[in-house]
Amino acid sequence: MPMNLPWVWVLRSRGAFGLLALGLGSLLLSPMSSHGKVFYAKDEALELAFPEADRVETRTFILSDAEHSRAERLARAPIDSKLFTLYAGWKDGQIVGYAAIESHTVRTMPESILVVLSPDGEVRSTVVLAFHEPLDYLPSNRWLRQFEGKGPPAELQPGRDIAGILGSTLTVQAVSQGVRKVLALFQILVQGRR
Repeated sequence: MPMNLPWVWVLRSRGAFGLLALGLGSLLLSPMSSHGKVFYAKDEALELAFPEADRVETRTFILSDAEHSRAERLARAPIDSKLFTLYAGWKDGQIVGYAAIESHTVRTMPESILVVLSPDGEVRSTVVLAFHEPLDYLPSNRWLRQFEGKGPPAELQPGRDIAGILGSTLTVQAVSQGVRKVLALFQILVQGRR
């Protein structure tokens, strides 16, 4: 820049350059793909889980140290809390199924899934309730259907029992672990206490 320019012009050009740099920096730092979102609120999720139910009961369990350790072994995944909430759907005085909302981190952002179980503890459906990673990594409903009819947590190994998703390995692992956690906790807290 020539030294004989008036100081006012230099200050303006530096200010304009600063604004331009700030604008470009914001553009470059913003994600190129859209961020995730919440698809269903809790009440909507429970309606999905038990459309035929005449009431939904909330059951809250506090795991003992032994139950917590056993659940982690069965799930082959860490279980962050000793508090577990399970919803039971009832119709005409009979339990029609159970559901749990399981939240975890996929890469750096949270995901919440609804795992709906039959009265015997088999997976009826798995639904993504919220996904805050880029939506490019969101599992499809078709992929989620492969959990249906699965029971013991030992059956849910990505690459063996559960197909992968190209480019979404962390999503596959997170959802598989989430379903295994719910199944393990159900086995211990419901089936084991009957």
